Amino acid sequence: MLWGATTLLCLLPLAFTVVRELSRGRTGVDLIAVLAMAGALLGGEQLAGAVVAVMLAGGQVLERHAAGRARGELTHLLSRAPRVAHRRDGERLVEVPLGEVAPGDVLLVRAGDVLPVDGLVEGDAAVLDESALTGEARPAERRAGERVRSGTVNAGPAFELRATATAEASTYAGIVRLVEQAASEKAPLVRLADRYAIGFLPFTLAVAALAWVLSHDSRRAIAVLVVATPCPLILAAPIAIVAGISRAARSGVIVKAGGALEALARGEVLLLDKTGTVTEGTPRLTEVVTFAATPAAISAQEALRLAASLDLVSPHPLAEALVGAARARGLRLAFPRDTREEPGEGIAGEVEGRRVRVGKADWVTAGAALPPAAAALRAESRRTGSSAPFVAVDGILAAAFLLEDSIRGDAAATLRALRADGFREILLLTGDQAELAAEVGRTIGVDQVLAEQSPAAKVEAVHAARRRGVTVMVGDGINDAPALAAADVGVAMGARGASASSEAADVVIVPDRLGLLVDAHGAARRSRRIAVQSIVAGMLLSGAGMLLAAAGWLVPVAGAVVQEAIDLLVILNALRALR
Repeated sequence: MLWGATTLLCLLPLAFTVVRELSRGRTGVDLIAVLAMAGALLGGEQLAGAVVAVMLAGGQVLERHAAGRARGELTHLLSRAPRVAHRRDGERLVEVPLGEVAPGDVLLVRAGDVLPVDGLVEGDAAVLDESALTGEARPAERRAGERVRSGTVNAGPAFELRATATAEASTYAGIVRLVEQAASEKAPLVRLADRYAIGFLPFTLAVAALAWVLSHDSRRAIAVLVVATPCPLILAAPIAIVAGISRAARSGVIVKAGGALEALARGEVLLLDKTGTVTEGTPRLTEVVTFAATPAAISAQEALRLAASLDLVSPHPLAEALVGAARARGLRLAFPRDTREEPGEGIAGEVEGRRVRVGKADWVTAGAALPPAAAALRAESRRTGSSAPFVAVDGILAAAFLLEDSIRGDAAATLRALRADGFREILLLTGDQAELAAEVGRTIGVDQVLAEQSPAAKVEAVHAARRRGVTVMVGDGINDAPALAAADVGVAMGARGASASSEAADVVIVPDRLGLLVDAHGAARRSRRIAVQSIVAGMLLSGAGMLLAAAGWLVPVAGAVVQEAIDLLVILNALRALR
């Protein structure tokens, strides 16, 4: 009676679930388990039914434990997210909810605290542990006025931070959103396992029926059903995929879904954006060219100081270059007021009572005609593919800043490694001029260069590549977002978690290092291989056990024990993906 009651406790809810799935037109892998326990009860094999019930419940507990271990690296980020900030209010220090922090607020970051928002160091220098974002284990010293990102840890004494963004728009909040999405996704190899099980079900029923007909012994049919309970299919595959996502996260690569991990493993065609992907994405200032020839003319140093002061609150890479150049020259920067930024155009605001605009030439001059020198410089910049933001002060075009972007040191080696790992075609996509793009392509060793590509043209190139194989697109800018979404796998570079490219991508490489794509691809290939191994091995072992049961060499109770031993083996094999 106890064995029968134990079987019923597991059978009834499982049968309800199976019937519900059948009513929706889906045949789940649990159907065999229902048939095994029901057959055991009807055939008087209560002990065998109880063993299946207990082992099935135990397998579900093991699944939750294994999946919890596999997700550990992902949930670690969530547990670190700060929820309050300590804001200066005159001479008082007030604890406020993180959502109330606004740009310009001065916050106190205590020793050991996670930085709650992006901002600038105020007063004394800060010593930060940036390993969560960059992978660099050594503490980094940030001087007064330098930009710091949320999610890093204060590894030194307390310091003050002037917020440049809200918590929702900061680096760490964007990464946390990606992690939450990754943790909630279901791995597609679970569906692959279901497809295996759909073929496994009629085979199981045929073997059980044949054993019953030939032996006239219902116990053999029950034993076949018991040993065929397909726990390896419903446990091992998702565990391997989630473990692979966790393994990638440990390297700083956030994979949003198991489908992305599986597709990345099968990648054949690699498409790369140029700026910020194969190049550093952090241009350096090479020259300041002044234009104004009026009494209001300002020096190159003053033009740089005003532009960099305004750019203190801009997340644009060119803004970081100007701020860094001004700091390197020892210029005194002032925090701007009434700032307004238009994506793709520029930023405007007030610096020490002067109206300053930084960005594209036509935008900073409000469409007015450019001086001949400025027009010539813009034309030369377009021809060479360099960056040249302009600055206007009090409505007068004052200067332009010539910026250069160098190729990443690891770009060529990364592409060679990816080619050796299975990518048979590598393309460079860029909106830059053909001559400059061709030179970069020759340097890093791509198969084809597609230059002067608009966002729409990049999408067309991705669609064309998908007809030739599984496509992986890597980019970092807002203009890359449509192509990232169109590819089989979109990979966003850098830790700018709230950017459009990160939102559109399937994979985000948090530390801004292209070489981590090799690690992510390797982890994906290994996880998929282990998942398929677990599925195939579980089915083969179960098939062998079914034949033994059909021949009468395994009684139902022994079949249940053998099946759970198979479960344990394939689950342990799936957990190898964590290593």
